[in-house]
Amino acid sequence: MDDLDRYIKKRKKQSPQFEKDYDKGYEQFKIGILLKQARLEAGLTQEQVAKRLQTKKSAISRIENHAEDIRLSTLVNYAQAVGKRLQFDIS
Repeated sequence: MDDLDRYIKKRKKQSPQFEKDYDKGYEQFKIGILLKQARLEAGLTQEQVAKRLQTKKSAISRIENHAEDIRLSTLVNYAQAVGKRLQFDIS
């Protein structure tokens, strides 16, 4: 465990609000990373995905970098645009 991991673990123990906010933020960050990874695996640029979704490159960038409050329909459309399908696991 490195210093950052120890710090995060310590802060989570000290503050339930920090833990809640951190976990929520991490999940949103992870969604954006997964979308970007799928786009790159498909060999597509943000501009190409934007064209497929009939939107602007800046919208794709926003989706990949700030995935908070993203609509389910947007996730489905993005996945289709990069040749993937959306799959959920509720646990």
